[in-house]
Amino acid sequence: MPRLVVVTTGGTIATSADGEGVLRPVHGGADLVSGLDARVIDLFTLDSSQLTPAEWLRIGDAVTEAARDADGVVVTHGTDSMEETALWLELTYGGDTPVVVTGAARSADDPDADGPGNLRDALAVAGSPLARGLGVLICFAGWVLPALGTTKVGGPDLFGGRAPVGRVSTGMFSVTGGTQRAYLGAVAEAGRVDIVAAYPGADGTAIDAFVEAGAAGLVIEAMGAGNAGTAVVEAVRRACARGVTVAVTTRVPGGRTAAAYGPGHDLVGAGAVLVPRLRSSQARVLVMAALGLGLPVADVVSRLG
Repeated sequence: MPRLVVVTTGGTIATSADGEGVLRPVHGGADLVSGLDARVIDLFTLDSSQLTPAEWLRIGDAVTEAARDADGVVVTHGTDSMEETALWLELTYGGDTPVVVTGAARSADDPDADGPGNLRDALAVAGSPLARGLGVLICFAGWVLPALGTTKVGGPDLFGGRAPVGRVSTGMFSVTGGTQRAYLGAVAEAGRVDIVAAYPGADGTAIDAFVEAGAAGLVIEAMGAGNAGTAVVEAVRRACARGVTVAVTTRVPGGRTAAAYGPGHDLVGAGAVLVPRLRSSQARVLVMAALGLGLPVADVVSRLG
């Protein structure tokens, strides 16, 4: 039998309703893996909207340590920010031991709870020789997805954005597609990177404020193919002049950025880097990891963004 480790962090998979019917994460790892053959590392029991980059570092350390003596590692996590944590792990974990992130759309006390099935599927993937060397994967609703480019989209499968790596059926993992490893290096500290929305009438207030607050980088969630008003462009120019890295994404689901229109061209001229495919949530993680390693953000974006 493969030696498997489950690192628990909370999320819907660990929730039950309190006296007021509010879902709160209350179940630890012993509850989640009851009846399953896996060792548990209980890190914390939090709603994933409460996580910060400091928790990413703790999860990363736990995964790296567990992977030394395990054949596979599973991380249970809330879906709200699963895409950020999964990508952070993919960028900063360079081992061959499979790491699989999973969670649930329905609480543990729901009559149709999906957490137990997702966890069993994730363990099947983590213990499969086929997953070795594939990097960090997300396992949800029977699908196995790459960390890079996968985001929460809603619907019955909950996650999408990139083609699946494989599927799990009757406890067996099968590979149906390839995946790109995105390992950059081990990051000791995650600097501040903020996200700013561009919209009709937006000015530079938020950008200037984040720069004053000490942001090392900014992600502009722009309109269309990566466009923003003149006031935003000028604020980006001011930020870049002060040494702040600025990346530009689009708010359009499934859209791509390109300097095809005047405003997008002007953002690039102001010093911003266009992120072609990643949504703002993961673009932020990519910028943070690149800055933490002292890598040229434009080069990293051209390869992975």
